[in-house]
Amino acid sequence: MMQRWNRKKSHFPIVALILLGVLVCSILYNESSIQQIHEEDPSNQGPRHQQHATTVTYVVPNLGGHSNLAPVFLDRFSRCNSTSEYSGKRIRWGDTQVEKGRRKSSESCDVFAGKWVFDSESYPLYNESDCPYMSDQLACHKHGRSDLGYQHWRWQPHDCNLKRPRVLDLLAACSLLIRWNVTETWEKLRGKKLMFVGDSLNRGQWISMVCLLQSVIPADKRSMSPNAPLTIFRAEEYNATIEFLWAPLLVDSNSDDPVNHKLDERIMRPDSVLKHSSKWEHADILVFNSYLWWRQGPVKLSWSAEENGACEELDGLGAMELAMGAWADWVASKIDPQKKRVFFVTMSPTHLWSREWGPGSDGNCYGEKTPIDWEGYWGSGSDMPTMRMVEKVLSRLGSKVSVLNITQLSEYRKDGHPSIYRKFWETLSPKQLSNPKSYSDCIHWCLPGLPDVWNELLFHFL
Repeated sequence: MMQRWNRKKSHFPIVALILLGVLVCSILYNESSIQQIHEEDPSNQGPRHQQHATTVTYVVPNLGGHSNLAPVFLDRFSRCNSTSEYSGKRIRWGDTQVEKGRRKSSESCDVFAGKWVFDSESYPLYNESDCPYMSDQLACHKHGRSDLGYQHWRWQPHDCNLKRPRVLDLLAACSLLIRWNVTETWEKLRGKKLMFVGDSLNRGQWISMVCLLQSVIPADKRSMSPNAPLTIFRAEEYNATIEFLWAPLLVDSNSDDPVNHKLDERIMRPDSVLKHSSKWEHADILVFNSYLWWRQGPVKLSWSAEENGACEELDGLGAMELAMGAWADWVASKIDPQKKRVFFVTMSPTHLWSREWGPGSDGNCYGEKTPIDWEGYWGSGSDMPTMRMVEKVLSRLGSKVSVLNITQLSEYRKDGHPSIYRKFWETLSPKQLSNPKSYSDCIHWCLPGLPDVWNELLFHFL
């Protein structure tokens, strides 16, 4: 009896060590599965709801969730089973070595500092009625706008000229006119995928690019896929595509249906771009924009590790900062600037209060026919805290991202919005019709118009 007890006793430390090893492995596995890292936060920076905390939970983004199963994406039927206050979690990104400094331009000139010059000979670069892919939301002349001056403004940098693809055309009047060289632009895009990613403002820039370039492609050599999250214009003879991906928050959300996205409850996965990156990772040139939807109030956060539909609520700016972190993590870890170009378009301003450029007035963009002639003008339509947050994120990405800084030059263009001259899908009431400024669209932009200049700037850096 004593001998048997002694044998068992001699094996006890080994069994204990094995059990301890299993326990440690289990703990480590669980920690890695939720992908959270607890660290001290000496800077005390980040979404303002968590600025009082000394210990912050960092979430590693874009890992596909809490298990080895495929990630579960949100859709327009997704709902929160419960909602609590924002817990203070942040996105951990930037561990990948990023080359310091922005991509260098071949010129020292700042092409974003300049003035608008009326140029009725060179502009517009295409006719609204000649583009079969024009959107009724942006076709202002078709929907009754008779003053066409908004189509004739050229952006002129102070100390240089934009590198526009140009060709000399001999006009009937025997004068020479420099016009957009569509063929040269297609040669730049030969064999490539150019993709715009974002919300309806980025969709407007995509439509502008398609309208700029489609005219030289024979009808039987071009095609447009049906309206879907990813819409593709194909030019067969150049083996090139110009694509638009509807991803208004950049991260996975329940608003990712390009048609049915006006929901009472906006929910996003702040730590995952995987739904969209699986589509955009195949593009050669990427143009991102995401501002409009963050202005629409609080957002519900559904973290990838949560299985039970539990959500947290955060204001738009804080939620956008989290989403930008998940997006920046993908850029930092996946982008080789020598192989793939990434652009981020800065905020497109609104013109909702005419008193900001015309003291004493009480309107908006409705009825405006000329740009603001006030160099350095800034209105409330450009949200400075949001712009500073985005600039901070982009600066950390160095040369991996080129910035199209369109905000200041667009601030001047109070005349460029559709206002009432667009298709409205909802029925307008007699009260609205009697007060045009009450339903004016002072957010989007008429085409031809300002987004064409954004694309000229894009070409300048290509």
